[in-house]
Amino acid sequence: MEKVYIFVLTNTSIMKRKEFLKKATFGGALGLAAVPLLKANNVKLKKSNYDEFMKQVGFNHLPNKEDKTMNTVLHKAATRGHANHGWLDSHHTFSFANYHNPDRMHFGVLRVLNDDRVQAGQGFGTHPHDNMEIISIPLEGDLEHKDSMGNVAVIKEGDVQVMSAGTGIYHSEYNKNEDKEVKFLQIWLFPNKKNVQPRYDQISIREVEKENEFYQVLSPNADDQGVWIHQDAWFHLGKFEKGKTTTYQLKNKENGVYAFILEGEAEIAGQKLSKRDGFGIWNVEQIDFKATNDAKVLLMEVPMKLS
Repeated sequence: MEKVYIFVLTNTSIMKRKEFLKKATFGGALGLAAVPLLKANNVKLKKSNYDEFMKQVGFNHLPNKEDKTMNTVLHKAATRGHANHGWLDSHHTFSFANYHNPDRMHFGVLRVLNDDRVQAGQGFGTHPHDNMEIISIPLEGDLEHKDSMGNVAVIKEGDVQVMSAGTGIYHSEYNKNEDKEVKFLQIWLFPNKKNVQPRYDQISIREVEKENEFYQVLSPNADDQGVWIHQDAWFHLGKFEKGKTTTYQLKNKENGVYAFILEGEAEIAGQKLSKRDGFGIWNVEQIDFKATNDAKVLLMEVPMKLS
């Protein structure tokens, strides 16, 4: 089994929020886990996240055997990797940390889709990333973020956060609350450009929310709706009442779409899906969607080939 370079699950990186705040200097630098936080353009990682993950690329999508067109892949919720560390309860759609499945390495440039629950006052200690586009979508509670660029922020349901790791960055994430857990998705995409200047952004998407249709929350264009990343990818969220239908038109016919059912039940391209199921489809220009019950869905349109 090939090891993945990830700090977030080691004992040394687990810290209660009170310790985290005590050791943090809000004026700029953080002192977590005895790791000096450097200016973004000077960060030097001892080992590259990007290089380690690239060694595992190759099993980007295996066809759904039940589909004769052989251009879909189905990941039922119960088949995901699972790790419960007490402070962190995480389900992995793709191989991550101690969960390694050679059939589930990534879907195109979509490398990580983690469904995380962090206990009150707990979190991920300072750890490095490079050359990865990292998106966090809170589902419940408040997630506190600090990084080596001096950003200190809290994201909650209705927000989307993005971080382009680029040449290298250190960051930490904590449950801001002492009385309830925080739930969020952490998503990693391979970038289309390496060694870019690290950047951080977050937005509230409440003003663009729509009922019974998909609305964009991420794109490659800084001037477009939502956050932007260094990749030809588009993310859309949608909350639907039972029986509602729509069609999603792909922005790029060379891309694929990975759908993740956040709540409820739906049917996509004829495939019945339930809560936390994942479904990927490619070699299509559009996909038909139907909410077979009240449903909340995340669509991730991503390139199927690494540039």
